[in-house]
Amino acid sequence: MSDVVIRPVIPADLSDLRLAMVELQEHERRLDETTRLPGEQIADSYLERLQREAAEKHGAIFVAACDGVFAGFAVGWIIERDHIPESADSNRFGYLSDICVMPAYRRRRIAQRLLAALEQHFASAGITRFRLFTLAANASARAAYESAGFAAYEILYEKLVDRREIR
Repeated sequence: MSDVVIRPVIPADLSDLRLAMVELQEHERRLDETTRLPGEQIADSYLERLQREAAEKHGAIFVAACDGVFAGFAVGWIIERDHIPESADSNRFGYLSDICVMPAYRRRRIAQRLLAALEQHFASAGITRFRLFTLAANASARAAYESAGFAAYEILYEKLVDRREIR
């Protein structure tokens, strides 16, 4: 197997991160084209937001490199909220915002290694819970998350509102 290194992002990674952002967005658009905008349309502003959130909320962006070539990334940060019904450790948790393994590097457990790097980052900050969202139709991502030890916690349902006028 090729040598895979997981490391913090560096400025030289930004063009690869942008390409991965487009890849991730287009993958999700194929799963749900009604809610996802084109990757090229959102890549720059979304990448800026991810960098800002990670910097401001004690997060991290990790890059996977395979034999020195960019293979993917994961980004997450700490969320602190005041949801009265939940315990303190449930109100302060690590959050995976985005993860992408480039197509040529999939099925090599790189996603699990990226998740493990973020989990270590969160553990070093005293975090005991690690959460994420994924599209229900993204079976491959769901399988990867479950393989990494994640389990369903809350399930978000959606219904399109019938906007026809009531007579």
